[in-house]
Parts: sequence; structure tokens; C-alpha cells
Amino acid sequence: MRYLILLLSAQEADTAVTGGLFDFNATLPLMALQFLFLTVILNLLFYKPVSLILDERDEYIKNSLTTASSSLLKANELIKKHEKELATSRKEAQEIIKRSQQEAQQIVSTKVKEAQQEAEKLIAEAYEQLNIQKEKALKTLETQVDTLSEKIKIKLLQN
Repeated sequence: MRYLILLLSAQEADTAVTGGLFDFNATLPLMALQFLFLTVILNLLFYKPVSLILDERDEYIKNSLTTASSSLLKANELIKKHEKELATSRKEAQEIIKRSQQEAQQIVSTKVKEAQQEAEKLIAEAYEQLNIQKEKALKTLETQVDTLSEKIKIKLLQN
């Protein structure tokens, strides 16, 4: 029994000395090797594929951004081009409208002048007709006055 107690106390002494937090025995290099092995396996199986996917994603995003920015630049250039074309078209339309208004005013003014000239012609013709009729009326009146005066004269002389 003594022997047993001695053995137990020796084991307790061994466990008290060994099994501390910082034991430098064969388990520490084994743990370090396990850690390195786990790091290599995780690197090969997880980190490299994930980093490759992330790199591809970054490259895709960069390409998309450059494509989008170039498309945006082209769109801005097209917008500027169309705005310039629209401005020139508006100017041309305004010039055409202005020209057509001027032509319409010229046509109206020539028509008015022609109408005035025609009206003056008609007035002159009517005035001439009236003068002719007046002269005819005067001549007929003169002849009638002459005949009447002859008749009166004859009647007076007969009396």
C-alpha cells in the first residue's frame, strides 16, 4: 500500500510539473506543424480559389467601369452633337419662317399695290365715263336747248 501511495504521489508530482501552460516537449513542434499544415491546406483549398474569384470579380468590375465610362463619354458626345444639330435645325427653321414671312409680306404688298392700281384705273375709267356722259348730256341739252329756243323763237315770232 505504501508502494501504491508512493506511486500516486509520484504521478501527482509529475502532473504538477508537466502539463503546464508552456511545456516545451514534443507536442509544441507537433502543434506548430499541424498549424502550418492547416494553413497550407486552407491556402490551397480556400484562400487561393477565393482570392482568384475576388481578383476576377475586381477585374470584371474594372472592365465594366471602363466600358461604362467610355459608353458615357460616347453618349455625352452624341448628346452634344445632337444638341448642336438641333440648334442649327432650329436656326434654319427660324430663318425659313422669317424668309417665308417676308415673302408673304412682299406678296401681300404687291397684291395690295396691284389692287390699288386696279382701283385707281377703275376710278379713272369711271371718271372718264362720267365725263363722257356729262359731255353727251351737255350736248344733248344744248341741242335740246337750241331746238327749244328755236321753237320758242318761232312761236314768239309767229305771235
